[in-house]
Amino acid sequence: MTDAPRFLPPEWAPQSALWCGWPRLADEWGGDFDGARSDIAAFVRAAAAFLPVKLAAGSDEAAQSARAEVGDVAEIVEVPTGDIWLRDTGPIVTKGEGGKQAETFRFNGWGGKYLMPGDTETAAAVAGIEGIEVRAHDVVLEGGAIDVDGEGRLLTTRQCLLNPNRNGDWTEADAEAALAKAFGVSEVIWLGDGLLNDHTDGHVDNIARFIAPGHVLCQHPTGPDDPNAEILLAIEDSLRGAGLMVTTISSPGLVHFGDGKPVPASHINFTITNGAVLVPTYDERFSLVALAELGPLFPGRKIIGLPALNILRGGGSFHCMTREIPA
Repeated sequence: MTDAPRFLPPEWAPQSALWCGWPRLADEWGGDFDGARSDIAAFVRAAAAFLPVKLAAGSDEAAQSARAEVGDVAEIVEVPTGDIWLRDTGPIVTKGEGGKQAETFRFNGWGGKYLMPGDTETAAAVAGIEGIEVRAHDVVLEGGAIDVDGEGRLLTTRQCLLNPNRNGDWTEADAEAALAKAFGVSEVIWLGDGLLNDHTDGHVDNIARFIAPGHVLCQHPTGPDDPNAEILLAIEDSLRGAGLMVTTISSPGLVHFGDGKPVPASHINFTITNGAVLVPTYDERFSLVALAELGPLFPGRKIIGLPALNILRGGGSFHCMTREIPA
């Protein structure tokens, strides 16, 4: 393992494979896997048209069901996983002198809220299967908490990275030093809070994503009952204040599971891969608008909208359940 300068490729850089999680803990899905597995299977089939997909199955039952659903288009790999959230539990692969390196971090169940057996072993296991050397960092960090543009800029939120439930009394300076060491970034752009009721404590991949160097995408409020209206407007203001090029797309508006309580649905939680952008959809009214808005922003890539409401019942969406391996 080396401490030589590293570079974290942006998500639109060429990828050799895309890892995706497969549900295995019934309690995390209200005792019913069917909806989530169906939505994930549709995602896997769409992604597999563009690059090799590897499905992380954390139990024999999960592996068997995955093979039955998508074994014809994806490689099913049995590795330790808590559940599907590879963005946060998988390795973050950097490049530099000597080739690829898997940056791994301590994982504490999103601040101790959801501790699932297997999650702390996932990153090293995936790196081993990919044949990538590991560099372990003695700090808590989830992959969904950061986003980079490949030219030294990194987005994150204070709500997550400076939360005492992650690294105690971390300051901005502490966090920036750790991020520079791990990913070679030179500028950290800090946002405030994430979406309401997001158990990740405000992961940035649900609110703002780089789509080109210095160009960031976020959401504007949709409908008079959008529960995140003030948050979304504050995010846009912060990004513009940081001197970035900013584009907005429609948010999903109010999404709930029948009780009126907003859930953290986001069109920003898309997965970028070779030749495509796979976008979570929740409601035809606003999701169709967001898909149309995304088209011109990703020339040369197909915009694919797919249902994600059943995945959201587990707490996240497409970006949360995937981890790309740079080419």
